[in-house]
Amino acid sequence: MTNMPKVTYVSDAGEVRVVDGLVGDSVMQTAVRNGVPGITGECGGVLSCATCHVFVDEADLDRLEPVSGLEDEMLDGTVVDRCPNSRLSCQIKLSEELGDLRVTTPEAQE
Repeated sequence: MTNMPKVTYVSDAGEVRVVDGLVGDSVMQTAVRNGVPGITGECGGVLSCATCHVFVDEADLDRLEPVSGLEDEMLDGTVVDRCPNSRLSCQIKLSEELGDLRVTTPEAQE
């Protein structure tokens, strides 16, 4: 039996919501499917809108795949300024190897 990775979403106001994710889904898909506020994902995860911007917990950053050139470019267009731990949640795929993840949503996406 596979372990379901858990994603902890923290709002900019500090509200915490822990959601079971599915291996292969993105952090954005998991948020939208579970009605997590703060992640819009207008483009549906095709890396063209930057409305799924999150700040990844520093302890989890080194376990993620590197930022692609296109994701890096899209992060320059986020409503809330990017930080070193900024990622687009549509580009973070859940896996057993990745395990549990904690992200914080910015105060606005659009």
